[in-house]
Amino acid sequence: MKVLVTALSFGKHSDEPLRILQDAGLEVHKNPLGRPMTEEELCQYIPDYDGLLVGVDPVTTKVLEKGKKLKVVAKHGVGVDNIPLERARELGIKVTNCPDSNSEAVADLTFALMLAVARKIPLADKSTKEGQWLRLTGPELYGKTLGLLGFGAIGRRVALRAKGFSMEVLAYDKYPDEKFARENGVILTGLSEAIEKADFLSLHLPLTPETRNIINKTTLGEMKQGAFLINTARGELINEEDLLLALEEGRLAGAALDAFSPEPPDKNNPLLKLNNVVVSPHIGAYSYEANKRMGMAAAQNLVDALQGKTPPNWVNQ
Repeated sequence: MKVLVTALSFGKHSDEPLRILQDAGLEVHKNPLGRPMTEEELCQYIPDYDGLLVGVDPVTTKVLEKGKKLKVVAKHGVGVDNIPLERARELGIKVTNCPDSNSEAVADLTFALMLAVARKIPLADKSTKEGQWLRLTGPELYGKTLGLLGFGAIGRRVALRAKGFSMEVLAYDKYPDEKFARENGVILTGLSEAIEKADFLSLHLPLTPETRNIINKTTLGEMKQGAFLINTARGELINEEDLLLALEEGRLAGAALDAFSPEPPDKNNPLLKLNNVVVSPHIGAYSYEANKRMGMAAAQNLVDALQGKTPPNWVNQ
């Protein structure tokens, strides 16, 4: 059986994920383009393959329907918003993902971004290297209120890190882990309360029709004057025009963004010009450890599905 691997970071820091596929007797072909494939390119490649291990490439309905031999789409990641799950199920194609594989890495980056935007670290670094000596001032994280929108694997790990800063943690989730919250001193709240009380509001929601643009003119207006917004989830959770206005008007003290819509952002995106905005190129999952865990999980999901077993992370049953 033949497998197409389009995820560019698959096995980047370890050959163990690739060995899982090869040891299962699979013929593995890697993305030859050096970038995510387009819908048209996937349609050209996919008819020859039994399995697809995919990153952010658009696995559209058209792509799935072209995959006459396709049995499984294994996401090298957690979010599956680039794959039409229901249509895949109708076609008998299993879709899997890799929950928990990048949780520690994204939680680390979340705190790195919070500290960076609060203490103006990128601006301090840049100005000092340019020969200036700006004694920039910013707020402490210690003792502040952290609002989490999304309390899944990543949100829970962010909450654990917040304990080291003696932060009060408020969390909103449609299906919260009440036991974890109770044992770790996290206060479960409604959406509005988490937004209104947070000094730092951090996004850890999946992208769904309900969550798209959840940060908009209305919700930004509910945030505390001088609060900070952090997004290590999906760019589409934020209406960027509304965020820009809130930052320019001084209602928010700053924002730290690891995700944009589209990606990469246009170089003329005005958010990139603001000194109170810290950005990174969607690197939340890019730790050595997370890359290995994710690759091995994606590979095992794909192998199990092709061998007729139930993959451990089958999301469209």
